[in-house]
Amino acid sequence: MKFNRKLKMGMVGGGPGAFIGEVHRKAARMDGGIELVAGAFDINPRKSKQMGRELNLNSKRVYNDYKEMIEKELKLPVGERVDFVSITVPNNWHFPIAKAFLEAGFHVMCEKPMTFDVKEARQLKKLVAKTRRVFGLMHNYTGYPMVKLAKDMIKAGDLGKIRKVVVHYTQGWLATALEKSGQKQAEWRTDPKQSGGAGCMGDIGTHAENLAEYITGLKVTEMCADLTAFVKGRKLDDDGNCLLKFSGGAKGVLHASQISIGHENDLAIWVHGEEKTLEWHQEHPNYLYVKEMDGAEQVWKRGNDYIGAKSPAAARATRLPSGHPEAFFEAFANNYCNFADTVRARILRQKPDPLALDFPNVDDGLRGMLFIDTVLISSKSKQKWTKFKK
Repeated sequence: MKFNRKLKMGMVGGGPGAFIGEVHRKAARMDGGIELVAGAFDINPRKSKQMGRELNLNSKRVYNDYKEMIEKELKLPVGERVDFVSITVPNNWHFPIAKAFLEAGFHVMCEKPMTFDVKEARQLKKLVAKTRRVFGLMHNYTGYPMVKLAKDMIKAGDLGKIRKVVVHYTQGWLATALEKSGQKQAEWRTDPKQSGGAGCMGDIGTHAENLAEYITGLKVTEMCADLTAFVKGRKLDDDGNCLLKFSGGAKGVLHASQISIGHENDLAIWVHGEEKTLEWHQEHPNYLYVKEMDGAEQVWKRGNDYIGAKSPAAARATRLPSGHPEAFFEAFANNYCNFADTVRARILRQKPDPLALDFPNVDDGLRGMLFIDTVLISSKSKQKWTKFKK
């Protein structure tokens, strides 16, 4: 049996002036298999309607809030109602919205961090298992082809035993009290009532943690963390440094900062093994650097046949020939593509292609929330090492 229609997508959040919601919309539509048909785009119903008009949606399917959206979408026939919803709202709304849609029978794609706290994350994991719905978490950096290549190289043993992992994510956009200027993105990200217990570490530190665990296949087991709010009056951290211990004996350093002036979205990782080192930079994502003791540095370039021969996952995530850059939108789209293929298989009651299961899920979301919780505990502790919460 074939799936002979586009998946129908709904969205909660992503209203006028929102950044990440529009990224989700463009990425989801990129491969032609998903269409946006409904949404509750803003907590203000007037702004939600405005967004619906800008997107040329049927006004009857632009809702005042997510509860109305669920109620009215369920009245539509299967195949006409939304198949899944994308949640692109501040952190404090992730759990109640995801919970409501899962319980109503819809599949869910959610922005990170997955929930407001660990308690909600544990509840959501149980709910995903109970409802048997597909749940995706948009850690978009796992969608880059060269990240998948790095993962497969390490899994194949090319680096030997992993000794050390260094990962950082540095930005400078919050080096001043931008939240006091009325800038919407800065306001909610620095507000503990909306963002949760962590600021910088919750926003971008979780990306660094997720990238390190995804590429290496190792899990953080202990950490020693230091958090700082450098901007006067800021209630949440804007800079953090962590020493890490990984399963298997590897050590690590994780640094996240939003007060590093001159840095834009400087996510980078170095993985040092007994035989080789891998290096990848998000701002130059089409290249993976491989270094060894007595050989020349290698530069693996996205889009070449030798990439696919080494990593089928990287080949699946590649759209263009070499020399034509693929980057941020495509990484989002790769996660949507795998998520959507898994949803289609679920609808048809078929087993998905194993490569289609390569997208962040509820387990990754729980790891992210445990990371935030452990960082907060460690930063307040007088002990050198704090065990990673389970």
